[in-house]
Amino acid sequence: MSRSFRDIFEQYDWDQIQRRIAETTSTDVLSALTKKKRQLTDFLALLSPAAKPFLEQMAYLSQNLTQQRFGKNIQLYAPLYLSNECQNICTYCGFSMDNKIRRRTLSDAEILLEAQALRTMGFQHVLLVSGEANHTVNTPYFLNALQLIAPIFPQLSIEVQPLETDDYKALHEAKVNAVLVYQETYHREVYKNYHPKGKKSNFHYRLDTPDRIGRAGIHKIGLGVLLGLEDWRVDSFFNALHIDYLQRTYWKTKYAVSFPRLRPAEGVAPPNFSMDDADLLQLICAYRLWNPDLELSLSTREHAIFRDHVIPLGITSMSAASKTNPGGYVVEPTSLEQFEISDERPVAAIVDRIRQLGYQPVWKDWHPQFAGN
Repeated sequence: MSRSFRDIFEQYDWDQIQRRIAETTSTDVLSALTKKKRQLTDFLALLSPAAKPFLEQMAYLSQNLTQQRFGKNIQLYAPLYLSNECQNICTYCGFSMDNKIRRRTLSDAEILLEAQALRTMGFQHVLLVSGEANHTVNTPYFLNALQLIAPIFPQLSIEVQPLETDDYKALHEAKVNAVLVYQETYHREVYKNYHPKGKKSNFHYRLDTPDRIGRAGIHKIGLGVLLGLEDWRVDSFFNALHIDYLQRTYWKTKYAVSFPRLRPAEGVAPPNFSMDDADLLQLICAYRLWNPDLELSLSTREHAIFRDHVIPLGITSMSAASKTNPGGYVVEPTSLEQFEISDERPVAAIVDRIRQLGYQPVWKDWHPQFAGN
């Protein structure tokens, strides 16, 4: 077995995968649809242009598989942004170091105010998010934040800069349930164009991050790509390749996929590759048909009508009433957002809609007491 995903990644060529996707036929798609257990080659077929005419059939199968594995439940969570400080230049992010914005990192008192506001809304699962400022917003800062809010929330996840294995072990001991880390794009040659400065410009360090998380024993790893930077079909194949490796290597760990489409933000150029709602639905269904055990998450980046539509079709987790700026809930609601959200409904409206669709909103699916099991 390979020592890291990089060993497998080096065996694949972006252009070759792009050609294979383009050359996929309807016969390949039909073959994938008729299988009970699907491989990566089937996933490639299901996300290809040739699969578009089969979207209704894919959605039907995806719905059935999701209900068999997860029931009619939708997990709810909210992001809690700790800081917009960042030492990277990322051409698609409102927090990019070269954007002239007022920087803010929440104090202990402010973290508690934001946490209490979310708990009042009903949330029991929060995702701590920050920019990548290793000198100030670092592992000691995260551990302090976790200590502050652990009595408030039984389920804690984190999405911050890539860390070392020992840092992830410390987060694990602090009862972090899940770590999310996105490669943004697996197109190595152009990755540098999107990340011209800062630690994030190191493509391979970021690529190796899920291995470090896996070695630390974190309960769940969340992956994804930023849809719109590069060809979403090729990027998604490589993301699935990454998950396939991780599931075989760190088999005790659970895995989740998010689907962030590039959204407007301060100083951000339009997406390089367009992806419409039908494309995103196809991708969600392709993941579910390939891997029934994956948790599939959709954020408030997406508009309300689309989010409601895909609740029965494969999604298992959703954010609600999100603020993407530090202090956005009560401390400083008007500070600059990392990106614009699209679904601006209050929590109660989203909960009501989930129930109207015959599904059950789930506020937590984890408790720190489970960590020792």
